[in-house]
Amino acid sequence: MDIKLDPSRDDLPLVANTSHILVKHYVLDLDVDFESQVIEGTIVLFLESGNRFKKRSSSTEVTCPSESNEACKFRMPEPCQIPVTNTKTFSSKIGYNDFVICGKGEKDTSGKDGNHDNQEQASGISSSKYCCDTGNHGSEEFLLVLDCCDLSVLKVEEVDVAAVPGIEKFTRSPKLRNQIVHELMALPADRWREQLDYYARCSQAPGCGELLFDTDTWSLQIRKTGAQTATDFPHAIRIQYRTKPQGRSVTWTSDQSGRPCVYTVGSPINNRALFPCQEPPVAMSTWQATVRAAASFVVLMSGENSAKPTQLQEDYSSWHYYVTMPMPASTFTIAVGSWTEMKPEICSSNDVATERSFSPSEADFRYIGVCGHMEYPCRFQKASATTQKIIPHRVFAPACLKGACQETLLPLIPPCLSAAHSVLGTHPFSRLDILIVPANFSSLGMASPHIVFLSQSTLTGMSQLCGTRLCHEIAHAWFGLAIGARDWTEEWLSEGFATHLEDVFWAKAQQLAPHEAREQQELRACLRWRRLQDEVQNSPEEMQVLRPNKEKTGHVSDSGSSVIRHGLNPEKVFMQVHYLKGYFLLRFLAKRLGEDTYFSFLRKFVHTFHGQLILSQDFLQMLLENIPEEKRPELSVGNIFRDWLESSGIPQPLQRERQALAECGLAQQVSAEVAKWVRVNRRPRKRKRKDREEVFEKVRHRWCELIVKHKYTKAYRDVERFLQEDQAMGIYLYGELMLSEDPRQQHLARRCFELSREQMDKSSAEVVAEMLF
Repeated sequence: MDIKLDPSRDDLPLVANTSHILVKHYVLDLDVDFESQVIEGTIVLFLESGNRFKKRSSSTEVTCPSESNEACKFRMPEPCQIPVTNTKTFSSKIGYNDFVICGKGEKDTSGKDGNHDNQEQASGISSSKYCCDTGNHGSEEFLLVLDCCDLSVLKVEEVDVAAVPGIEKFTRSPKLRNQIVHELMALPADRWREQLDYYARCSQAPGCGELLFDTDTWSLQIRKTGAQTATDFPHAIRIQYRTKPQGRSVTWTSDQSGRPCVYTVGSPINNRALFPCQEPPVAMSTWQATVRAAASFVVLMSGENSAKPTQLQEDYSSWHYYVTMPMPASTFTIAVGSWTEMKPEICSSNDVATERSFSPSEADFRYIGVCGHMEYPCRFQKASATTQKIIPHRVFAPACLKGACQETLLPLIPPCLSAAHSVLGTHPFSRLDILIVPANFSSLGMASPHIVFLSQSTLTGMSQLCGTRLCHEIAHAWFGLAIGARDWTEEWLSEGFATHLEDVFWAKAQQLAPHEAREQQELRACLRWRRLQDEVQNSPEEMQVLRPNKEKTGHVSDSGSSVIRHGLNPEKVFMQVHYLKGYFLLRFLAKRLGEDTYFSFLRKFVHTFHGQLILSQDFLQMLLENIPEEKRPELSVGNIFRDWLESSGIPQPLQRERQALAECGLAQQVSAEVAKWVRVNRRPRKRKRKDREEVFEKVRHRWCELIVKHKYTKAYRDVERFLQEDQAMGIYLYGELMLSEDPRQQHLARRCFELSREQMDKSSAEVVAEMLF
């Protein structure tokens, strides 16, 4: 089922046949083993046949494997056997009473299931008629295709949901398994607790027949003998699998205290090496998960609930999370480690007030207006949520970072959350966990539903870096998560908005006067303008385009598969063009419309499109409809596409604006201050080592840049320490060391890389290796 790719382009395939069948809910039941660096268990998929989305013209062709002309081969299931339970010392089953959401306390009466048979299935029959036909043509059998790589799939079976005790009370067809799944998925939003409970019960039902499956580089393909259409295909299937230590969706590493941990790294391949799934963003689903690990570990996930551990036998704990808002599978996040919850040294009454839980509740479920998304328990329809300025939040980190978290991060969270609410209104998610991730994290931050990862680099120095990055990730709750891009090539819809909003949130969080906020934002615009110029000069033109697919944006093949251009290019991870050009476009539009009017429109846009996927034209068309005629000469969707989104280089309107703009007052002050310190530093003077250490801790990245620039050999140990401890910011410094053409600096770069490469994520390591060798 391989897609023909051009190896030189590093394109990422999305092969799931979402036009034929959609996963609507996942139930994961997983064990985390740090000794073998493997996550294993089962995932149950609840499926819906047909396509709710409008069919679009094909822009990507899917073909059979090109490496050989052999027909696709499927693993032959063994004859049905009496179920065998897993023999591990702790149960690898969820167990109803561990995951009863509705709290009715019903007992587990379903009997044991056989979904943990560890025997490998033998390869079996092959027939050319099954080759790559994922539809329902003629007499060929239907093929379910899931995005999957770096996984060992052990067994696939249909789940006998009809065997679940009590299932008959809400279904009219208790013996028709697919109809049961359909009616379970169709329960109204105010019965979400009951729905999650029965998803859990169904996931533990016995198997009723193994299914044929095969894997290739990018996919897992499943079929059932005799099932010719998606409607006939089982709508509840269980997959037993395990990850591989080298799998690219998670990284196994050590935290800052030297303790083992594992977490999702925001990989270019997303989560397909963590569990088989449908990656295309249109495959929006809910999920629930049970994760077991040794009792000394804390499991954090992108779930709605603040999970607490359930003690199991032999020093193991079980953690349960769930979500009721349908989201793309790429937003699923997990982090398992010896994290410590960080709390303020002195808890004020205001802090206590913000800890009140606002999890969904039927009793408090009110409708405020009409939402345009599929039905789910939406916070925008909840009166108490709309006025909640500060959502409940927690901070986790290794114990050695307690002081830095208390001093820098914890005081910033309430004002930043409150500022975001004052600009955009209702927080889309009910709570927020913030985790300080290990040093090998390649970014300053990453946002997922209900959880944000921050680099330890944000804790150094004063609050500016931490505050702006926190605001950026908080902004993603609205743009990137609650409102997602339907085509992943339009990254600017996420990163451009978050970059523009971080300045606005941060100014409000600091309670700056209007003129102070304008000057601070203009200074940041000056800095971004210079970064954009550098980026344009030093990157391929085709990777500078914000809407590379042009009129084919959002198009997929007939099966629903597509290709993300340059999705696997390791350099793309470090490019900022989507952040910067997107930011300048939104800044340009806000100025044209007037900031008050623009942000009033943005709140309206959020209310209209939350819970949905969009394309650029959805935003631009609605915006232009809100601009008076006299304020939009030469402004049209077509012109914006041409000038900003579909061309490389610096957009012409931006070029004209920057040429006409005089340097702001704050920028002039910075220039004068730099000139003053240049003069001061020319004077010979002694500096105590303690002073230098204090400087290093406060402005370590700037300090290291100056060390490299001026070849200050006495401080090279500071550079070495920075490159090992601050990998999120160190990538650029490797480039500076190599560009200097100084043998000693180049040797320093190579030595630091050899010390760090095993801990670095794959994309970072590839980019640095290309610089050095």
